[in-house]
Amino acid sequence: MKLLIICSTCFYDKVENVKNKLEEFGHQLVMPNGYGLEDDDYDNMTEDEYMEFFKRMYYESKEKINNVDAVLVLNYDRNKNGEVLKNYIGASTFLEMYEAFMQNKKIYMMNGYPDNMLYDEVKGFNPIIINEDLSLIK
Repeated sequence: MKLLIICSTCFYDKVENVKNKLEEFGHQLVMPNGYGLEDDDYDNMTEDEYMEFFKRMYYESKEKINNVDAVLVLNYDRNKNGEVLKNYIGASTFLEMYEAFMQNKKIYMMNGYPDNMLYDEVKGFNPIIINEDLSLIK
């Protein structure tokens, strides 16, 4: 199966491990937009360049989703300013999930639903929750 990994940049440190395990199962992987960029790459952009970057990323996401069988959402707990955000899904990841839903792609989620205002919307996408068991992706 060809999969696009989608996640918040705060989980990019987990992507390589997940990618390697999925490749062992025979899957083909497409990496998240912006994966491999360093913080300095963003910091050195002007505001206009940054906005153009985001605009380009939205279009690239749509194209990537069009060319895969499914998406895998990496949604782990995130500690932000001392608060634990359970099964965190950021705004860009949510938009990518929406795009996958609109293209009738399978949506796999690494963990359960986010414990925030996106709960109902994410649940409405009818994702397949794998509870970190990558062998369930078929």
